[in-house]
Amino acid sequence: MLVKIEGAGVCATDLHAIDGEMEPAGLTLPIVLGHESAGRVAAAGDLVSTVAVGDPVLISPPHTCGLCVACRRGRDMMCAHHQFTGLTVDGGFAEYVVVSERSIVPIPAGLDPASVAPYSDAGITAYHAVKRLSHLIVPGSTVVALGIGGVGHVGLQLLRELGAGGTIVAVDPSPQRRALAASLGADAVLDAIEVPSAVRDLTDGHGADLVMDFVGTDDTHAAGLEMLTRGGTYSIVGFGGVVTMPSAAMVGNETTIVGNLVGSWIDLWEVLQLHARGRLTLKTEIHPLEAVNDVLAQLREGEITGRAVLVPNGREPT
Repeated sequence: MLVKIEGAGVCATDLHAIDGEMEPAGLTLPIVLGHESAGRVAAAGDLVSTVAVGDPVLISPPHTCGLCVACRRGRDMMCAHHQFTGLTVDGGFAEYVVVSERSIVPIPAGLDPASVAPYSDAGITAYHAVKRLSHLIVPGSTVVALGIGGVGHVGLQLLRELGAGGTIVAVDPSPQRRALAASLGADAVLDAIEVPSAVRDLTDGHGADLVMDFVGTDDTHAAGLEMLTRGGTYSIVGFGGVVTMPSAAMVGNETTIVGNLVGSWIDLWEVLQLHARGRLTLKTEIHPLEAVNDVLAQLREGEITGRAVLVPNGREPT
């Protein structure tokens, strides 16, 4: 089907693509970026049955065949015929995009497509990562969210929504993002200075039971592992650094390290239901599509709070 784009989120993965780091994932230039896309159906093939022309939709970026073992297990981001809108095929930094019906998630009534576009990646990435480990977020536990950016500010809320009462600690070097974390319900907010020591001070020396790293640099990898309690779990969502830990320390402390790859179609559907019920806040700022290079530069410099969304023709969301 053909989707008329009303908004497309700008993600750090776009920077990785520009910097030549996404070739192992199948990216070949030239390509139209934009993997957090939302809009309205402009045209549909004769066999399309779940949506009609004019319907508001999100685009789930992982392509799925529905027939391979991974798809049938509900892990469609691992599809044997994997493609990815905005990385391996043309994406939403445009006025229109062509996708399969399998990529479409209907948007609940009353929601503006541009205002929820970032859920297509930031939302499902955070949701997939937190849902996998939500059983660890129990009363008396301490969970640390490293990085309260586009993905992290959604993940912070999901730690509360999907967990069962653990203490949630948010960490970010930006005063604006720390303020955002406090407004979204973090129990404690820390800057990025000597974080492992600060976390141990908050936990009477024990450390964190779960660390969700939404940044993924050498520094956050090292800090995340250092602040764990014995038997703790370190979950990597953002990427870009190298994880280093002696195997003796992993065994002696029974440390678990988990990697997370985006999310599935059902993850996107579920996180959208939470938003529609008012359980999640998505912090966005709107920019015209023509300003894409300026927005990417701001993102690279850490000047975006929440998620930037590009809209074609300078359109403002309704």
